[in-house]
This record gives sequence, C-alpha cells and structure tokens, in this order.
Amino acid sequence: MMIGDWLDVGALADIPLRGARTIAVADGDDIGVFRTGDDRVFALVNRCPHKDGPLSQGIIHGHAVSCPLHNWKISLETGEALGEDKGCVPTFPAKVEAGRVLISRMAIVATARAA
Repeated sequence: MMIGDWLDVGALADIPLRGARTIAVADGDDIGVFRTGDDRVFALVNRCPHKDGPLSQGIIHGHAVSCPLHNWKISLETGEALGEDKGCVPTFPAKVEAGRVLISRMAIVATARAA
C-alpha cells in the first residue's frame, strides 16, 4: 500500500529480530529489508557486490550483514563493504511508523530502472 512517497511493506513484527525479508521488484533487483537487534530497519538491493549473493539470507550483526556466499560484511547503513573488501550496493530510505515498515517509493522506481 502506498502512503504518499512511502510503500508499506508489512508489519515490523513479521520480520524477526536480526532477520530480513525480500521485496520483489518487477524488472529489477529484489530489495532486502533488514531488522537489526535494536529494532532499526534498513533497505538495500539484495545482492552482494562481490558475487551477487542474496544478502537477505546472511547473518545480521549490529548494523551490518554477512553475505552467505563468501562472508563479505556489508554496512546496512551505507551499503559499503567493510574491512578490506571493496564494493557497494544501493541503499534506500526505510522507517517504521505505527508498527509498519515503510520504504521509499523511489526504491522501487530506481531498482526497476536499473534493470
């Protein structure tokens, strides 16, 4: 459901602490929506910059996720690879209002255009 410039992607309670869900984008890259242990939410393209691993299947620690393929650590805040690794994935504004997770409508538009 659209709320102005925001897309309601579900209840915060539906994403486990330190878990993720995936939003499919027609003709674009899926978006991973991540919930950290301190109840913050982040949205980014669900593709590691190294070998395209599905970040939503990785382990969340702090405000980073480890890619399940080769253990690259990606910042959920910036999309940048951490440590010695180099690379970046696009991030999108995300927030929680009244227990609902909202991501920027522009995330869907930008992701679909990039395909």
